[in-house]
Amino acid sequence: MAVKFLIALILVIAASLCWVSSADSSEAAFVKKTISAHKIVIFSKSYCPYCRKAKSVFKELKEVPFVVELDERDDGWNIQDALSEIVGRRTVPQVFINGKHIGGSDDTVEAYQSGKLAKLLGIELN
Repeated sequence: MAVKFLIALILVIAASLCWVSSADSSEAAFVKKTISAHKIVIFSKSYCPYCRKAKSVFKELKEVPFVVELDERDDGWNIQDALSEIVGRRTVPQVFINGKHIGGSDDTVEAYQSGKLAKLLGIELN
């Protein structure tokens, strides 16, 4: 009897893992497609002060990022989980330029201040 229970338990766990990975793959595909389709992408939450800070950097540079506001999407948590798998961080914002992960707010501000951000964007600063 215990063997049948263990087999059933293993089957249930395996089935649930397959369901989770297939659900995750659609969000991961969305993240990757979004990153590759836009020059600047920010995964953000509309109320987050760190996200506002990262977005303001691009305003200073007169660049318009493609922003995905996770809190305004039904699948926002799933996208955030996919981002976590892709970049190793669950926090927002997560900024990408030309498909390259820049990092979060502090990373973006630091890249702006050092001139690295302008260089990545192909912008000459006066």
